[in-house]
Amino acid sequence: MTLPFVKAQVREDGIAYYGVARSLVIDHNLQFKGDWSTTGLPSMEIRDRFGRITTVHISKTGHLPVHSAIGASLLWMPFIAATHAAVLALDQLGAHVEANGFSEPYLVTLAGATCVYAFLGLWMSFSLARQYAEERWVFLATIALWLASSLPAYIYVDPAWSHADSVFVVALFLWYWNRTRENRSARQWFVLGLISGLMAEVYFPNAVLLLVIASEAVSAWSGEAREMKIGAALRDHAIYGAAMLIAFVPTFAIRTILLGSPLAAGAYGNEPWRWTSPVFLQILFSPSQGLLTTTPIILPAVIGLFFLAGKDAVLGRGLIAAFFALWALMAVYPFWDLGPSFGNRYFISLVPAFIIGLAVLLSQCARAWGSASTFARRAWAVAALLIVWNLGLLFQWGTGLMPDVGRVYWSEILYNQFRIVPGQALHALYSRFSFHAENQEAAREADAPRW
Repeated sequence: MTLPFVKAQVREDGIAYYGVARSLVIDHNLQFKGDWSTTGLPSMEIRDRFGRITTVHISKTGHLPVHSAIGASLLWMPFIAATHAAVLALDQLGAHVEANGFSEPYLVTLAGATCVYAFLGLWMSFSLARQYAEERWVFLATIALWLASSLPAYIYVDPAWSHADSVFVVALFLWYWNRTRENRSARQWFVLGLISGLMAEVYFPNAVLLLVIASEAVSAWSGEAREMKIGAALRDHAIYGAAMLIAFVPTFAIRTILLGSPLAAGAYGNEPWRWTSPVFLQILFSPSQGLLTTTPIILPAVIGLFFLAGKDAVLGRGLIAAFFALWALMAVYPFWDLGPSFGNRYFISLVPAFIIGLAVLLSQCARAWGSASTFARRAWAVAALLIVWNLGLLFQWGTGLMPDVGRVYWSEILYNQFRIVPGQALHALYSRFSFHAENQEAAREADAPRW
């Protein structure tokens, strides 16, 4: 039911995320010809939708130095390749659709693939969380984190960014880890290593989830499990590490081609990190993109992770450590203020963990409340308010009422939320789904992809 709201477009960071898949499938190289408007070598200017210009210097290998992780492109490539084959076949039949990776079939395919991965991630998160809480609370937690977090912005508005794909790979990692945690075979260690490598390859900060593996290792070497053979443990972790390196081969290869070294940090190494002046409070409470300021539902979800630790110490401690590690990493990150963004998108990868945490907290609160049905009605009411609030902010962000860079003035946001958004949102819905020809034409013009 939500698919009609997807906007099939590629813009800003999405150009780089999608560029690898498009260039390899369509151009069979990594020159990114046509992805950006160039002004000549050895530098080029990139202009965003706000008219701001950034000058980017061509790398020593003669390529545009794309610094983004390539895992999302790897996930999209099968879909883009199938679309390209279909477009070429239709072109032979006289359809005359541009087979350049920029035309509508490719953009619709990209957006559709992102939706598939996002929904699979939510489903796997739901499936895993059911082991720790009753299904009614897991269902509520899944719906709430899906629609009351920053995730909708990167499913429906910017599907070419990697964040929705991150939800998929993190959920896949947690689901497979949990499925094989008892007596994991060497083959399963290898598969888990491949999944772990892909998880970090989609979005580098996703590597904090490897703390779940560390938590498992610590638990394995304590208590009764201390008798485990050292040789078997070393073998398993060696297989796991080797599989991760194999999964990272595409990144190493592309970094070598683009930047001249498989370990080149690119822009991440050119800017000074904030080692001596971390911004812990700004990450959580920044007026513009603070995690708890813009998406307050994250707070009860994080609290729920501590209750999860009481049910499953290994998973709970691992996810708590992953959250705090990501918080610390972003606090010293040179681009901590995100640039164009809806909410604090860095934490979207942890949506599967937040679903589990919120479900466990809801289950605990229902027991303490006494009447589960009464608590359920009130919990759904609160979730509905948070969802409506979040979708209102998303509408403001998508239409420019709420700036995605710079300071946000909440007095203005509140005014917009109650006085402007309801009328404009209804008008936008009517325009998008009206069957009148003139409205259809206006909607097509408004949704035209901009590169």
